[in-house]
Amino acid sequence: MGCTNGKQWVMLVAGSKTWGNYRHQADVCHAYQIEHQNGIPDDQIVVMMYDDIANNDQNPYLGNIINKPKGANVYAGVPKDYTGEDVTPENFLAALKGDQSAVKKSGPKKVIASGENDTIFVYLSDHGATGLFSFPNSYLNAHDLIDTITQMARNNQFSKMVIYMESCHSGSMFTDLSGEFHVYAVTAARADENSYACYFDTVRKTYLADEFSARWMYFIETNDLKNKTFRDQFSYLQETMKGSHSCRFGDMTIGECPISVFLINTPKTVRDKTKAEGLKLTHLTPSHEVPFTILEHRIKTETDEVKIRDLIGKYEALHQTRAKIERTVKAISQRCFPGAVVEDGRGEDYSRMDLHAFKTVAEHFRTTCFDWHKEEFQFALSHMHVFARLCARGVKAERAQYTHTLTHASTRTVPKTSVGD
Repeated sequence: MGCTNGKQWVMLVAGSKTWGNYRHQADVCHAYQIEHQNGIPDDQIVVMMYDDIANNDQNPYLGNIINKPKGANVYAGVPKDYTGEDVTPENFLAALKGDQSAVKKSGPKKVIASGENDTIFVYLSDHGATGLFSFPNSYLNAHDLIDTITQMARNNQFSKMVIYMESCHSGSMFTDLSGEFHVYAVTAARADENSYACYFDTVRKTYLADEFSARWMYFIETNDLKNKTFRDQFSYLQETMKGSHSCRFGDMTIGECPISVFLINTPKTVRDKTKAEGLKLTHLTPSHEVPFTILEHRIKTETDEVKIRDLIGKYEALHQTRAKIERTVKAISQRCFPGAVVEDGRGEDYSRMDLHAFKTVAEHFRTTCFDWHKEEFQFALSHMHVFARLCARGVKAERAQYTHTLTHASTRTVPKTSVGD
């Protein structure tokens, strides 16, 4: 397939909410500014983000979001196509495939109205786990994403699609992506890895960006996209990433296409300015450690003794919650598969996993044990590989569900804490 195209469509998704997750919406706002300045019309860009950061009570600069230290306000002018409770995996899939009737929201229902000659660029940033990408109150399952892409390809809804995903374990989302559908995916991490946050801001007391996102956007903003391919960009990511390892999946021929086919081109003035500024990432931190480092900083910088004691209590409670999650997951895995070692998450062939079973098991664990949409339980996401491996090894969903309930029944009390208080 050649690299000619019709219209360029873009879908941008930040799946998180709350101040502690500032970086995900900052990533998406920055991505919008790139596509907008490159000349892609707003009516061909769909943006989903909770929109609780710019005017958050904890924001010392109301109406302002930055994605790097002393950076420009990337919030200005960002379309608010889907915000708040409208940021759901169901609306994402409906908007991606251009199905307005399936969108559940009041007001305009903006969708990707692409045709067979058009390209689609999708970028998502949030937390993730084996086989899932998190949304504010739900999650996107790998099986549902692959099914939607497959349906769109068979309906000739695009000529080529590129998906960039920033999340922990994002490599597990595309292991079943077929190369025959002209879809190319690049992830922040391998299936068994965390992604990394960066740029801790001492004034805002949160992280401004993520490593993978900061690097791919820097490449876009410093190169002539007519002369750079997606393969060139992937090589750059492989050479420069320090925390996790970027992976790619799907149709590798798209890797030979100039990036301009999807994102037009970065103005020379922007390229020159961004090159002069350079890129020096600081405070690289595994995503699951972010709540702890935020609290540690708040404890060190707080001067009020009462508030210090309160913060220390939250920090200790967060550690207790993490330990409880680890014990619970270990007990469940041993009951389901006695003697098996499934905690490390490495080396499993997730393409063999029963995705339907895993979706059922993951949701039951979330609703019965630890709802990772609550800040204090986000660490539970880093253990989803255990259930993925159990499903891959043949454990039935019903057995896993029963074991979740049995294991958690006597240990429901968990200390309450939040890094956003």
